[in-house]
Amino acid sequence: MRHGAHKAAKENPCIQVAQLLFSPTRGSHSTRAVRAVQFAANDGAILGIDQALADKLNEIAPQTRRAMREAARAAERRSNIIVSTSLAALVGTAATSLALANPESPISLAADPATTTTQLKRVTPTSSVSRSTDRTPLSSVTDNAASAAESSDASDGTTTSANGRSQQTSNEGDWQISDDGASLDVSNMSRSTASNPQVASRMDSDYDLLPDGFNPNHATGENGGNAYPWGQCTWYAFERRVELGLPVGSYFGNGADWADSATTFGYWVDSTARHQGDVVVFQPGQLDADAYYGHVAIVEKIHKDGSIEVSESNVKGLGVISHRTISASDAAKLQYIHY
Repeated sequence: MRHGAHKAAKENPCIQVAQLLFSPTRGSHSTRAVRAVQFAANDGAILGIDQALADKLNEIAPQTRRAMREAARAAERRSNIIVSTSLAALVGTAATSLALANPESPISLAADPATTTTQLKRVTPTSSVSRSTDRTPLSSVTDNAASAAESSDASDGTTTSANGRSQQTSNEGDWQISDDGASLDVSNMSRSTASNPQVASRMDSDYDLLPDGFNPNHATGENGGNAYPWGQCTWYAFERRVELGLPVGSYFGNGADWADSATTFGYWVDSTARHQGDVVVFQPGQLDADAYYGHVAIVEKIHKDGSIEVSESNVKGLGVISHRTISASDAAKLQYIHY
């Protein structure tokens, strides 16, 4: 059967020969590759394929050499940009770390100045106090100790060392307190916490007689000095107590009121004379005291029989200081302010 297009014009044989000679058979310029690119450029219209498949063909279609070179240059530029950015970030991090480590010193990225290393030389000791460079073997030290032990004298407990010196090797005997320590009298030590030295010395002798809870540093009532009328018994009692270094109040009232006033401030008050300087309190009319004001005096001596000697004022006249002795029986009827 003859072909339907038998009358179609035949192609020129010269053109066919030229196409065979000059058309490449491989690479991106081959006839097959060029036609594939043309088909893809036309979005597959010629082939009649789906649009998604045409896009994929355009993506994977062979590129020209020029396109390959441009793509390589673009990739190299991107790599250089990434490297430069990384280096800049690294330098910035290092500078920040230096600033935080030492904020007061300026940051400098310049190279450090060159340093010189000096070799240290050993100093030879020149004085006797320096340690010697010689070392004595331990075995020789042990031998010297053994020879020293062999030359020990058992009678007196001593040994003779290698250098001829006598050394004590016996520890026989007991530890004992020396005579000075054995004679220590604890009773002579002050047990008082009083800030007044005169009160402290009296408290040591009265330690077992003090009232429970007695406070030697109680308020004294002294306020601005002697506030009593001059020459009266109260005026003299204040002056004498101050002379002896003992506490006394400035406003204890009349003579008969002194015992109660002193008790209010915390003084030790009882009916027994104990020390020089105790205040003797007479109630009104007691032992010829004033029938209204009462009387006060100061203990000067305490006799063995219990009688006391007192000093006082205004018994023989205003401002006149006199002394008298009060029997033990009468002394036991009076009140005494101690400290």
